[in-house]
Amino acid sequence: MNTNSFYSYSFGCRVNEAEKEEIDRQMSLKGFIFDRKNPGIFIINTCSVTNKAEREARQLIYQTKKNLPDTKIVVTGCSATYWLKNNLYQNLPVDLIIDNVHKEFLIDLIRKRLGFKPTRSHNLPYNLNSNKFIGSGRVMIKIQDGCQRYCTFCMVPYLRGIPKSQRINNLELKIKNFEGKAKEVILTAINTQAFGFDTKETFIDLIKTVIEKTTIPRISLGSVHPWSLTDDFLAFYRSFLPKNRLINFFHIPIQSGSNKMLSLMKRGYRREEILSKLNELQGLNPFALIATDIIVGFLEETDSDFEETYNFLKDSPINKFHIFRFSKRSKTQADYMAKSLIEPSAADKLKRAEVLIKLSHKKFEKFNIKNVGRVSSVLFLEKTTGKYRNGLLDNQLPILVASGSAKAGEIKNVKVIEFKKGRLFGKII
Repeated sequence: MNTNSFYSYSFGCRVNEAEKEEIDRQMSLKGFIFDRKNPGIFIINTCSVTNKAEREARQLIYQTKKNLPDTKIVVTGCSATYWLKNNLYQNLPVDLIIDNVHKEFLIDLIRKRLGFKPTRSHNLPYNLNSNKFIGSGRVMIKIQDGCQRYCTFCMVPYLRGIPKSQRINNLELKIKNFEGKAKEVILTAINTQAFGFDTKETFIDLIKTVIEKTTIPRISLGSVHPWSLTDDFLAFYRSFLPKNRLINFFHIPIQSGSNKMLSLMKRGYRREEILSKLNELQGLNPFALIATDIIVGFLEETDSDFEETYNFLKDSPINKFHIFRFSKRSKTQADYMAKSLIEPSAADKLKRAEVLIKLSHKKFEKFNIKNVGRVSSVLFLEKTTGKYRNGLLDNQLPILVASGSAKAGEIKNVKVIEFKKGRLFGKII
């Protein structure tokens, strides 16, 4: 084992993944060597959005200690922050635990507290750890952290604090550092609505700047939060569609299609309002892939409330949804609300989740079939499936193309020729 080697793993959202990528880059610049099999340091960036996410982080910690007893385990992220706040970390076999506030100093803390001091820096290749993003010419950039919304089910504002944004000129320079290396930049945020609250800049101005002042071919958004789906944003999307650089994928976490549930969650919008915006978005580009997150089994959700969410999703232009079964988190508003409100049973949550997963599969298949026959630019990934190379259309739909025709990180025009066995197939033109 090289004691100055490291490996990292991230749970949860794309912001966590962006943080992991930045940690990897900074570790390499400080002289640490990437080692997937037997690292001297294992950095785990945790998530705390559900009990399941926290449980999986604990399992990885114990598994790592068992399999790599000599490896130093460093834990950070939202679960780490929660454990520190509530003194829940004493029995964990970790060597260093760092909360979100101090995450930006993680490398210095590793060097000082654990005594790791590489003697020289290494100019490692760009695909440092060959993960599914970096190895295929995609780079995650965190543009904003924190949230001011305090939705009743959510721990994020308590664990990540008030909104904090990167300045547009700094983000521009950071992205320019990847020109000639990356083919897609993914802008990620905890809450896009809060971008610029502290810097007096706007989310739209950021995207405009990236499009107009950088040259990376593909620009995509990790999530666009519902409060960002304004008339100004839709007008911006309409005006920049002809430039063909903004990827037509919109992950908009709506959480429910029932006005009663949205009110109890304190989401600050109604189903009619968000449906109108979604329909307008689809009208601007029928091939835009719209995805969402939905929580089932929130407090007081009845069969009738769930039916409203089901019908909303069925009738909306949303093509894909990820389902979460409500997980009560300590010290959130929902934790206190649960003392007087009824929580659906685990069986009801599972049943409702299965119904929505089935609907999502049906709608996503229909959207895939809709794309057959059209021509799109495709970014090719490292992953191959048999004789095919995996790629992503200009709306992030996955596609398979004959593997001898393109290399990972290349962009080529592809015609979608068929949808077979749940997959799109295409050929380079």
